Amino acid sequence: MSVSVPRNLWKPLTIMAALAFVYYGVLAKLGYDWWTDENYSHGLLIPIVIGYILWTERERLGLVKARPSLLWGAGLVGLALMSLWVGVAGAELYVQRMSLMLVLAGVVIYFWGWRLLSLLLVPFVLLFLALPIPAIIFNKIAFPLQLFASRCAVWAMRLFDIPVLRQGNVIELMPKGARETKKLEVVEACSGIRSLMTLLTLAVVFAYLTRPKNDDDGQGGVLRRMKSYGFWRAIIIVASAVPIAILTNALRVSGTGILAHYYGTQIADGFFHSFSGWVIYIVAFLMLFGVGWLLDRIGGRGKGDKGGGQAKATAKVSKMTSVESISATPSAAPAPVNAVPAKGVE
Repeated sequence: MSVSVPRNLWKPLTIMAALAFVYYGVLAKLGYDWWTDENYSHGLLIPIVIGYILWTERERLGLVKARPSLLWGAGLVGLALMSLWVGVAGAELYVQRMSLMLVLAGVVIYFWGWRLLSLLLVPFVLLFLALPIPAIIFNKIAFPLQLFASRCAVWAMRLFDIPVLRQGNVIELMPKGARETKKLEVVEACSGIRSLMTLLTLAVVFAYLTRPKNDDDGQGGVLRRMKSYGFWRAIIIVASAVPIAILTNALRVSGTGILAHYYGTQIADGFFHSFSGWVIYIVAFLMLFGVGWLLDRIGGRGKGDKGGGQAKATAKVSKMTSVESISATPSAAPAPVNAVPAKGVE
């Protein structure tokens, strides 16, 4: 059985195949980094999540009227290809990967227009969060997080009257029963940046899957959607993922330091280290869920009151209209009585 492809899809499919050929090296290296770099291992699930979003939204996306912007689309594709050349020449992977996002956006604009691109904002954001950031930026973020986690751990240990000394991201303590001090180093893996990137991605997916069904849902212009409750709800949920990830990681490091005083520094490695990581992920997600629940209680209640008032007003007007229509209806005239001639009496 042959499968026919709609005529209007031949050009986009051909161009996408050509782009896949051009970006084969970029995609292969990106997949390798997802597989080997634990900081971005969540990227392995991103294509599946994006595919799920596109599949569930296929009907709504299919209803979008195509308004191609040939000039902007071609210009964006040209800029992307130039960025790819610069990235390859300068051996800068991040520039090459960003050019992939630019070329995808350019193809969408060229064939369908800005309207469809705005509806694909969530898949593009997820793809952006899955791109490994440059090492220089990564270190600028990771090291301050290491210091913050170290300070929180020292503060928590002093609450338990545990003698401790901090030198940068190295914590020096005296475990119970030990004759010499031990050192705990808050390494890059414990900085919290891994949980930060993962929780940011999870926050985007969570905000999308739990978005209000009665919200604007893509209708109207961009400015109108930016004023909607669902848009700001998503912004707050995603923004709250940053302090949640930082605080939960600091809690994990603090707990490790306290337990290391009572049970030895070996507790910082092995099973407990991995198990505490999963526990912290669960706690962070529950806090993220709590933020969404609180926003729904506050925003949903306000919208519900407003809707309830409108419903009551509508019912009242309908009732008044029905009463007036009944009273205005003329009463039926009595049916005429046919005279029956009386029979004569003999």
